[in-house]
Amino acid sequence: MVVALTRSNGLISGATLRSGAAFYGTVRLKPPLRRYRPLTLSPCDPVLAAVRSLAADWDRANGPETFPKDRVAALHAAGATAAFVEMEGRVDALVDVLRAVGGADLSLGRVYEGHVNAVQLVAAYGAASQRATLDVDVAAGCVYGVWNTEPMPGLALKDEGGQQFLQGGKSFATGAGYLDRILVTARNADGAKQLVLVDIAGLGERADNRAWQVRGMRGTQSGTFDFSGMPIGAAEMIGAPGDYEREPRFSAGAWRFTAVQLGAVEALVRHLRDHLVQTGKGADPIQRARFGACVAATRSAGLWVRQAAHRAQDQAEGAIPLVLMTRGVVEEAGLAVMEAAARSIGTASFFAGSRIDRITRDLGLYLRQPVPDQARDRAAGAWLDADCWGEDRWW
Repeated sequence: MVVALTRSNGLISGATLRSGAAFYGTVRLKPPLRRYRPLTLSPCDPVLAAVRSLAADWDRANGPETFPKDRVAALHAAGATAAFVEMEGRVDALVDVLRAVGGADLSLGRVYEGHVNAVQLVAAYGAASQRATLDVDVAAGCVYGVWNTEPMPGLALKDEGGQQFLQGGKSFATGAGYLDRILVTARNADGAKQLVLVDIAGLGERADNRAWQVRGMRGTQSGTFDFSGMPIGAAEMIGAPGDYEREPRFSAGAWRFTAVQLGAVEALVRHLRDHLVQTGKGADPIQRARFGACVAATRSAGLWVRQAAHRAQDQAEGAIPLVLMTRGVVEEAGLAVMEAAARSIGTASFFAGSRIDRITRDLGLYLRQPVPDQARDRAAGAWLDADCWGEDRWW
């Protein structure tokens, strides 16, 4: 007996072939279990359409390796800096916006992802008055960011005569001297991390980007910023101590930068494909095999990223290990595609004006997000500790 089945709109139609005879029938399926979320493409809403148009133009040539001020302004004009303060029904759209931006300019993607992270943290933990101020800021085009990394002894809140001040600074501070509002973690008197929203617009003299001499991601201008002596009041305190590292938001939120990285990997595949077609190298079976492996790795990574985004947004069980494993999957895809592009294109891929060279330099640095090996280890440990395969809980 042979059964041929097709599925459409919740129906299964089939033809059962038995002893030369055929029986045709249609069976209505039960609704899917609630734990299952199909991997759908986001609708092409106006913001996504506008960002895709901008990204396609930016990806035609390398822009200057300086802070992407004009491109950030273009994202604001497209509505992208205000579109994702609230995420209800917007997960797929944000995945695709981050992919588009990352594929065009990874430094811009880093800045934009940090802005989205910051505004969502304020929306999640801020008081009503702080959320109202946030709405005014994003409407006006203010660019937010989040800085956590710091040189010793770290950033602290100090009390002097009843007035609190910041003491210390932050390092690897993306957009230092260029952002308008920054969320920082500062130790209070009890040693707990408190989120503080600081207005740093026009305080470029406190930034020092001279040491940011790197091969890639130069445009992020991730230098140091000195907050010493800046007064802080109740209006700047966001949430309660410990909120910044509250799980699963803290670890699972890493899905956003995997989407940015994925966009760059996809851009590499596009440019590699264009090269193979334009030069006729695509007729070589070795080149086709190499390109096919790139497509498989990249598309597979995309499935992981989209699923991780939904799990993180739902704060679902297993969201953290899924996101941590996704980091490794995207990293492996990126490394494989970078190597394939270099092998297939050769010396031309290393010229300064090449998009392949620019993306590869930027992606090579961006993939070194904090402790990638530890992230994979934590994910693998979670799968070892939890017998989840029988119930299919993480998929």
